[in-house]
Amino acid sequence: MRVRPILGNRQRLDGGAMYGNAPRALWERWSPPDERHRIELACRAMLVETDDGRRVLCEAGIGVFFAPESRDRFGVVEPDHRLIANLAAEGVTPDDIDVVVLSHLHFDHVGGLFGAHEEGAGLLFGKAKFVLSRPAWERAFAPHARDRASFIPALNAQLAATGRVELLEGPTSATLGAGWRFHLSEGHTPGLLLAEVPTEAGPVVFASDAIPGRPWVHTAITMGYDRFPERLIEEKEALLADLHARSGSVFFTHDPEAALGRVVRDERGRYSAAGPT
Repeated sequence: MRVRPILGNRQRLDGGAMYGNAPRALWERWSPPDERHRIELACRAMLVETDDGRRVLCEAGIGVFFAPESRDRFGVVEPDHRLIANLAAEGVTPDDIDVVVLSHLHFDHVGGLFGAHEEGAGLLFGKAKFVLSRPAWERAFAPHARDRASFIPALNAQLAATGRVELLEGPTSATLGAGWRFHLSEGHTPGLLLAEVPTEAGPVVFASDAIPGRPWVHTAITMGYDRFPERLIEEKEALLADLHARSGSVFFTHDPEAALGRVVRDERGRYSAAGPT
């Protein structure tokens, strides 16, 4: 399979929220904050071209479906839909996408499924099937008070109306078939779906918000948005050990600079990401 990173709209979020209980003196070396204490984040999708000619998009970024005042609140940087523009630069239109894999339904990972607010924000990718986990789907329909604001209620109904949704409860997908493997994580949000694809350089896992960028490869670094940080640390340790043993890499959705990092481990047993690869 061929893997290509496709940048969507960038955003800026509070650095303290993104780094949880890590002290600012530590995290600001990795992510220098602006005058509003926000750090720069990418919203990067992974475009996979399969051996049978299908195009699969892992996530859609934040997009520009928000009204302008909300774009400022959520730190959306560009006014135009960068995911669609960057797909076009690769010769791909939304209707060329056969499958969209959604790790979960938080707005900064699915907002790009919509067109721009000024254009009516209709659902794009009109021919694609949508693959996500059943727990993530159920969470979006019945969110907790802690994460209710992270979802787009209109999206749930629009996705359901397509009749093109596959809900996973295990490591494989009937839609995608052989070659795809899925890891489920519960630390960030219920049913976070991490897609793994084989490449010539080794397996690549789209790590979504379990490991949003290179600093979070350090297992003790978690986000304030995470539901169960201790569980997430254990999940990261298991995933990184597995990838290290198989010479695998992690795909970063939110790292502003690196799309991929090969999992390496030092003499003290600490994981980090080499590369980008």
